[in-house]
Amino acid sequence: MQAFVARTLPRITGTAWRLLGDRSEAEDVAQETYLRVWRNAERWKPGTARFDSWVMRIAVNLCYDRLRKRREITLPDGYDRAGGEADADNVLAGKDSQQTVRAAVAGLPERQRLALELCHFQELGNIEAAEIMEVSVEAIESLLSRARRSLRQRLAEDAADLMGALARGRSSHSPGEPI
Repeated sequence: MQAFVARTLPRITGTAWRLLGDRSEAEDVAQETYLRVWRNAERWKPGTARFDSWVMRIAVNLCYDRLRKRREITLPDGYDRAGGEADADNVLAGKDSQQTVRAAVAGLPERQRLALELCHFQELGNIEAAEIMEVSVEAIESLLSRARRSLRQRLAEDAADLMGALARGRSSHSPGEPI
């Protein structure tokens, strides 16, 4: 069991953190994922999906549940539900390159963000990502294509600044930490 947790915990918390944007919630999702795996292990059927893919699907579903609950919360008048485009200029103007990229990724639709998370940040193949998302490989490829195109458009304005920061090594990203 310890080896299983050690192998899967970084992937679960990294995915949950990128989808939810909150480390504490990501840790809660990881704990809940392991509880559900333990309670429902008999439901996994060999041959239908890899065990790790089944576990990641549970984690992703828990993230989606939390995101749905967030949307159900009544927000104050004047609050922009769509993800804060009105505040994006403030975020991008005063923050470093890492935050700029995070904001662009966070602004993607959930399914595009998840496909990007699984294939690029978690370095899964398209087949395994498709299993986790319960879609076809073609659908994953389409989601990735749309996500990349959207990120290119969102980041085009900041490309020179991002490249300059990268060249100067200003990025505060440390290995193992989600971007």
